[in-house]
Amino acid sequence: MASQERSTRTRRAPVSLAALLVGVVFLVIGVLGFVPGITTNFEDIEFAGHRSEAMLFDLFQVSILHNLVHLAFGVAGLVMARTVPLSRIYLIGGGLVYIALWIYGMVIDHDSDANFVPLNTAVDWLHFGLGLGMISLGVFMPRRIPQPY
Repeated sequence: MASQERSTRTRRAPVSLAALLVGVVFLVIGVLGFVPGITTNFEDIEFAGHRSEAMLFDLFQVSILHNLVHLAFGVAGLVMARTVPLSRIYLIGGGLVYIALWIYGMVIDHDSDANFVPLNTAVDWLHFGLGLGMISLGVFMPRRIPQPY
């Protein structure tokens, strides 16, 4: 009985597991953005802006600021995954941020100073997918820990 109580206390609601997993993915991506080879043209990375030529996986334009934001977003996910309400806020709120970034990326000129993140077409569509995915997880993932049979 004590081991069953202990295992129940350490189990997480599915929505909290989703927030934790998303946070871990953002941490990994943030770190990989600083790894030469995985990030091509790493020697041309800029702090911010569209002039950064660094490309994560040779596809997604990144900058130091972009990588730091991924790391911060990852830490936020780990911290907020501790409770169901915070997990939902992280997933839905973060998803809305990514939808806003997608819209921003679609309306700005990628070669202008307004492109401070930096954004390219691949990043724009990744933001769209992340936004929809995170919102979906926050809305539809169960909020209760499944009970053993």
